[in-house]
This record gives sequence, structure tokens and C-alpha cells, in this order.
Amino acid sequence: MDINIQYYFGVFVLIALMAEIIWSNRKKKSVFNVKESLGNLGIFIGNNLMKPLSIGWKYLVLGWVEPFQFFSIPNNVFTIILSFLAAEFGFYWYHRLSHEIPLLWTMHHTHHSGMRMNLTTAVRLNWLGTFVSPLIYVPFVLLGFSAELLILSLAIGLFFQYFLHTEAIDKLGFFEGKLLNTPSAHRVHHGSNEKYIDKNYGGMLIIFDRLFGTYQPEIEKVKYGVTTGFYSNNPIKLNFLPLYQFLRGNWKREKQRVKDQKFQ
Repeated sequence: MDINIQYYFGVFVLIALMAEIIWSNRKKKSVFNVKESLGNLGIFIGNNLMKPLSIGWKYLVLGWVEPFQFFSIPNNVFTIILSFLAAEFGFYWYHRLSHEIPLLWTMHHTHHSGMRMNLTTAVRLNWLGTFVSPLIYVPFVLLGFSAELLILSLAIGLFFQYFLHTEAIDKLGFFEGKLLNTPSAHRVHHGSNEKYIDKNYGGMLIIFDRLFGTYQPEIEKVKYGVTTGFYSNNPIKLNFLPLYQFLRGNWKREKQRVKDQKFQ
């Protein structure tokens, strides 16, 4: 992405964050916690330090499979729209699998363990996850989609999703649950309320949630965080401890299984 575009995007993001802080102070909304926000900032800094590597990895993985494409899809207005829909479809399923597959959840857990909903929560993204997520788009490239168009579509989607992480925007009436994702729908996704768990996986679009039966409107106050409650504000723990605990737990179970077999 052009450095000037990145600069303007960055300025716009900071202005939005400052506006949210002013709103929360005036409305006396406790949507910010200093320690949690600093933890989110630490994760954001880590992701930015790795950005040249993670972007290079995306182009390496998706670009490497392009010569093996089964079909050749020309670039035009229609196929650009189709590429965007393919990227959103891939995002929906990767996001959903990140909730349903324990190993993937250990990485996505980072994003959901925040106990507040504000714009700093949007950048609370696992450092390892950014290297795993491109793999879901390999089949789309093999089918003929441009790797560059897919990556661009994902970048646009992530920019849009930044503004979904807020309580400053209430329900949007007629627009809820129709085409685009909304802050209300995404608040539901971050809820640990029983009826909110594993709902609203969409990125920029909500249509795949409607199609696959995972859409849930916001009908009660959202309780943020994971079901086990507060986890940590330490960026290192937030990124790696869930994975360590998962792997250690699996190793201990396998060790016990072998031990049990020896005594049968």
C-alpha cells in the first residue's frame, strides 16, 4: 500500500480513537481501561514490527501458488467485486473455524479476551495468527483469483472492521442484519453471553452469517471477554499463553494415555 495512503489511514484512525475517548468521557462510559488499552497497544506495536515479514509471507504463500492456477480469471470490474466476495467468504470461514477448532482458538483467543469494547480492541490481534490466516485463501488463488486482489480486499475489510469495535455507535435500525456488518452486530460477536457465543463472524459483510445461520442481533447487554473471565493485560501472555496451555494439556493427556496402556 502506498505510504501516503497508509499515513492518511493512520491519521483517520487516530482521529476516530480520540473522538471515542472524548465521547466516553462526556457520556461517562467506562469503555476504556488504561492497563487493557496499554496491553492492546503493546500487541499493536508487535504486529507492526512484524508487518514487513507478515506482508511478505502473504505474498509469498499466495503468489507461490498462482502459477498452479486451474483457471485464469481476467481483472475487470465484475471480477474485482467477485474477488472481494471471495475474500469475505474466506474470512467468514476462517473466523468461524477459529472459534470451532481448539488450536486456531488459542490464537483468536487473544482478540476475544479483552474485557472492554473500544477501538483499541480492534488491534488486539494475535502475532502468530497473521501467518496462519493466509493459508485459507490458497484454494481461491488456485481457482484463478488474483492474490493481489484478495490481499487488497482483506486490507479494506480489516480497515472497515476497525470501526466496528465501539459502543459509541448504537444500532443502525433498518441496516442491521441486512448487508454490511455493524458495531451492534460485532459487539454481539465479542459477547460471552450464552446466546451471543459463536455468532456474527462476518468481516465487512453480514450476509454469510445470514446464509449459514450464525447471525444474532443485539438484544441484551453484552458481557465482553472470554467465558473464563479476565485473562491478562500482558501482551506476551495474551499472544502465547493460550497456545502453551493447549499444547501442554494435549501433551499431558497423551502421556497419561500411554501410561494407561502400559498397565492394561
